[in-house]
Amino acid sequence: MRAPSLSPQHTQPKGHTPIGRLTTWALASAALMAVYVQGGHAWLLAPLLLLPALWVLNACRSWRQALGWGWLLTVLHTAAGYHWFGQAIDHYTQGPAGLGLGVLLLLAPVFQPQWLVFVLARHATRQRLGAAWGAWAGMAAWVGTEWAFPKLLGDSLGHGLYPAPLLPQAAAWVGVAGLTALLLLTNEALAQALSDTGRAWRGGWRPNASRHATRGPSLPAWACAALLPALALTLALGSQPAPLPANSPQLRIGMVQANLTDYEARRRSEGSYAVVREILDLHFAMSHDAVERQQADAVLWSETVYPTTFNQAKSEAGAELDREILGIVKAAGVPFVFGTYDRDERGEYNAAAFVEPGPGLLSFYRKTRLFPLTEWVPAWLDGPRLQRWLPWAGRWQPGDGARVFPLRLRDGREVPVLPLICRDDVDPALALAGARLGARAIVTLSNDAWFTTAPLGARLHGAVAAFRSIETGLPQFRVTTNGVSAVIDARGQVLAASRMGERTLVIGSLPVPEPRPTLLVRWGNWVGPAVLLSLLPMLALALAPIWRHRWHPEGARSPAGWSPNLTVAALPRSALLAVLMLRTTARISLLGLGAAWLWHDSFGTQFLWQLRLFGALVLAPEGAAWFILRAFRGRVSVQGELARLHLPDAVGDRDSRLLSPAQAWVWPDWWPLAGIRVADAQGRRHWLAMPSPRLWLHAWSAGAPPALLSAPQPAADWHQRWQAFRWAREWQQAGAPNRLRRAWLAQHALLPLLMAVPAFLLHQHIAYGSWWGEAQTHGLGAYAIGLFLWWAGWVVAVSLLAAGLRVAVEGAALLLSLWRPADALRSRAGLELLRSVLLYLGLPLWLALRLLGA
Repeated sequence: MRAPSLSPQHTQPKGHTPIGRLTTWALASAALMAVYVQGGHAWLLAPLLLLPALWVLNACRSWRQALGWGWLLTVLHTAAGYHWFGQAIDHYTQGPAGLGLGVLLLLAPVFQPQWLVFVLARHATRQRLGAAWGAWAGMAAWVGTEWAFPKLLGDSLGHGLYPAPLLPQAAAWVGVAGLTALLLLTNEALAQALSDTGRAWRGGWRPNASRHATRGPSLPAWACAALLPALALTLALGSQPAPLPANSPQLRIGMVQANLTDYEARRRSEGSYAVVREILDLHFAMSHDAVERQQADAVLWSETVYPTTFNQAKSEAGAELDREILGIVKAAGVPFVFGTYDRDERGEYNAAAFVEPGPGLLSFYRKTRLFPLTEWVPAWLDGPRLQRWLPWAGRWQPGDGARVFPLRLRDGREVPVLPLICRDDVDPALALAGARLGARAIVTLSNDAWFTTAPLGARLHGAVAAFRSIETGLPQFRVTTNGVSAVIDARGQVLAASRMGERTLVIGSLPVPEPRPTLLVRWGNWVGPAVLLSLLPMLALALAPIWRHRWHPEGARSPAGWSPNLTVAALPRSALLAVLMLRTTARISLLGLGAAWLWHDSFGTQFLWQLRLFGALVLAPEGAAWFILRAFRGRVSVQGELARLHLPDAVGDRDSRLLSPAQAWVWPDWWPLAGIRVADAQGRRHWLAMPSPRLWLHAWSAGAPPALLSAPQPAADWHQRWQAFRWAREWQQAGAPNRLRRAWLAQHALLPLLMAVPAFLLHQHIAYGSWWGEAQTHGLGAYAIGLFLWWAGWVVAVSLLAAGLRVAVEGAALLLSLWRPADALRSRAGLELLRSVLLYLGLPLWLALRLLGA
């Protein structure tokens, strides 16, 4: 039975909601956000955070209204929740007060893109499928957008739950994305429950059917509103680590927060050498205290604390400072990690230097996630005009991703640590990759000095960094220039921390045993892609009316499967068994190759071995099956209620046999070949391979579209739901043979060629120096063979991707048919469109992004 909350009467409010009330709700939602970001006990507002905003969106009757109010909510929430970021921009750029906030509000949909995607997906699904599925679609759109298009600050609603007891521990299972998803669903359930209860209250609570119809949907909504936080708490309790033994190895680090900021102003007034001299003297003195009095195993300095290249001096004075640092580290007898610059032929990098007492410089970690404009400028945007407009814009190069370095302690131990620099800690993927590489602790270097006038930003940045420890199960030592520096244990709890704007030495000792991988380390940040995939079938149903005329039987043209003259393959039993075996082998091999590609990293690098396997296990069986089908080609013609099978005999004449529809039998759906078995007037059986056999048989016997498609009704039992899936699949497959051949040619020939040519030309440019380098060096034949091999490789890749998408489409179509059989045809149409978009647009877009990155 369908849940009451899915019924159409709850998808829109009755009557017209005054615009004044909607504006009040929107402002109330922004006020809740302004309080929520303050931290502390404000996490208690999480279940109510979006209630007014959801009531505003529920009152929208069209997508234009939803989009307009969604834009307003985006601007209001940006102003309420990120006003501190505008202040930080003003402080960094030394621009007029309010300029940063104005830019943020102007670019609010770009800064917070999940809002508009959430509004549109929620509205479309809510209108078509009801409130419950609209809530899930909105959540999936929000979380999926944050995963697919990471935001500048990596922020999410789930970060606001950090001060809550126990709840943040659930991130070890589902990450911050999972906490955001639970928060959104809780708000949706509570909003629906309050709305339903309000309607029932206004109805007078009279014990009659109308009251029950109004009041009923609030019961499951109230249950969801209570159970979702309970689920989060259960996940948190299940993620509690086991107690560590008393003799667990410990790592004690001293972190220097010198509270020296605004290097550029100091440089202009005092000179570069004097500023560096002051910075180093202060850090040397505080580090001596950390090592001698506090017995630290290692010393950590903040990001870019040494504001020049280390070990690649630009002057003799710089070389002298480098030698002085090496001497201090040697005298201390413990490793140092500090922020500096690195350089190679590509340019300079924001880096962390690992320096040991004996050998000196061990290596550099290069910051991966650079801040746009302040640290990195895209090449297409850079130029003299930008330098005049933004003189403070940086031009560092991004690093190569997560790396793990050993900290060699004076007692002989080596502790592998994962370094992160400032914005690196907003990306869960970097921390998870480091955990997989064997890190036992995280060391984070940051320069939050630009939050000097907006300390709220520094506190939020610290909370975001703490979630990296929860997700990976790794302790963390975090040092900043002027706050907030912290010692964070493997559960994300802060054991010691500094205050903003103070000069202090933060010392902490944490256990660093061999970590037990969390679910997030094993699976990666899985919630985002999972909910995004769950959104696709719902969007297919929600958007299906767009293709109503094309795909609905009453508006569509008769498919080729209903043609009076149909080309078939009339197979003897031995030939039928051979085709079934060959096609089964090819399809199982194709899925096996796809699984090997996903689960075995080495398989993707064995190019020639892939081609051999694909040719022997997929192409050869498919080709043999095709030749058998061609050898037994025939034709079926229908005249009224009679059907004739025309077969060529041994001498080339045609033999015509009258078929009987009463003895027709459709092959099972799991056979890799569609067709029917019929008998002729003499009782001889014929195995006919044909497209859409059920539709053709129905058209032959009934002469009209199937009733299930022409007048779809909700199915009463599982058998009818299964039949809806089968009919919809055959209708979709009953296209004209020419269209099917064009689709096959586009998928297996043109698309691989489109993918192969730019990749091949880039390879030529890298390996030979020009696009025609191999032809000039080895001749045109070698060039053509190389291009052919690249095309063949992409044929394999596209075939594997197409097979995976086909499995996904059929599975989703089956689930949607079982759920809503009346929409089986339209939902399949939407799924087929999504498959085509992913294959023909998504794959070239992915390659283009890879080439631009190269």
